[in-house]
Parts: sequence; C-alpha cells; structure tokens
Amino acid sequence: MDCLLCFTTDNDRIHAQFFQCKTCRAIYKDKIYWLNSDAEKERYLLHENNPLDPNYRRFVSLITDAVLSQFKPHHLGLDFGAGTGPVIAQVLQEHGYQVKLYDPFFHPFDAHLNIQYDYIMSCEVVEHFNNPAKEFKRLYQCLKEGAKLFIMTERFSNKQIFDTWYYKNDPTHVFIYQDETFEWIKQEFAYSNLSFSGRMLTLQK
Repeated sequence: MDCLLCFTTDNDRIHAQFFQCKTCRAIYKDKIYWLNSDAEKERYLLHENNPLDPNYRRFVSLITDAVLSQFKPHHLGLDFGAGTGPVIAQVLQEHGYQVKLYDPFFHPFDAHLNIQYDYIMSCEVVEHFNNPAKEFKRLYQCLKEGAKLFIMTERFSNKQIFDTWYYKNDPTHVFIYQDETFEWIKQEFAYSNLSFSGRMLTLQK
C-alpha cells in the first residue's frame, strides 16, 4: 500500500494493520481496516467533549495559550476539525478572538475553506486524515503568508515499541506521524519554520 502522504511505494509492513513509509516515515493503517464514514462518525459522537470541562480546556491549552500570546483579537483563526465540542474556539472567543469552525462531520462549512487565516488550529485531528496529502495542501492554501498552523497529535518515536503503543488502537487513527514526517511536510510545502513543544507542533508559512 502506497504512502498516503508522499506516495512512496513498496513500504514496510510493521504491524498486522500498519505500514511505515520509507520516505516520510509516517505510519499508516491498511485500508481494509478503515471504518466507513458512518461508523467513524458514531465513534466521534462517543467523545465527551464539553467545552466547559476544565480538564478538556487544560488539555488544549498548549494551543490556546500559543494563540493568545502570539496573535491579537483582530486576527482571524480557523478551528480545523472542531468536532462535537469546539473548546478551542470557545476559549478564544471568550477572549474576543474571531474563530471560524470547520469539521467534515459536525461543522461542514466548506465556505470557510475559501478564506485565508492568520492562524489555523487542528487538535487531535491529523491522525484521522485518510487523505493527508490533500488535507495538508488545503491547510497550506488556507494560511496567509507568515501565518501559523498549530497541530496537536501524539507522535511516534522509534524509542517506543509500536506493538504496545496505545495511540494506534483507536480505530479512527489511520495516519500517524513521527518528527521526520513533519520535517518532510515542512520541506514539501516550503514552510519557513517548524517547531515542537511537547504534543504540539507549529508550522509557519
């Protein structure tokens, strides 16, 4: 199965359900194990994403704190993959920030993808991409020059043992990243900068 991001062929199967790309080092699920869209949506509806939950707010604070410290209320942001409880947007809106929502299941506002933004946030979303090449191209096109893309996802490290790694067990996680994968994305799309801060990473156009 070819890589879903860089299209490298003849990659290595590292698990009964997963391949690893020889080029961008991404780990991706064999398509025969993907959920259909109805089952995927049902899985997301099980998430208890209450925007008022202090623990949920604390979890996303890496992103919200970064936006609050680096941007002003007049800047325009996009919560990409906002889900059933768009906590990031709510926290920022409470501070007077302008944030639009997009989610293919719960906020399918395609018109919001025809706008360019000062910053885009994507929290625990990119691991669900079944077409990451298309999605990362779209995200890049939605950024103004100099704008920032904030991503939160659990990245795999070769210091870990993939067979026992919990993150792969979510049936909706079909595309998993390593640091090298984001380095590849930076080069492919000519981002000016890439930085990591724990679970969050930032790409600047």
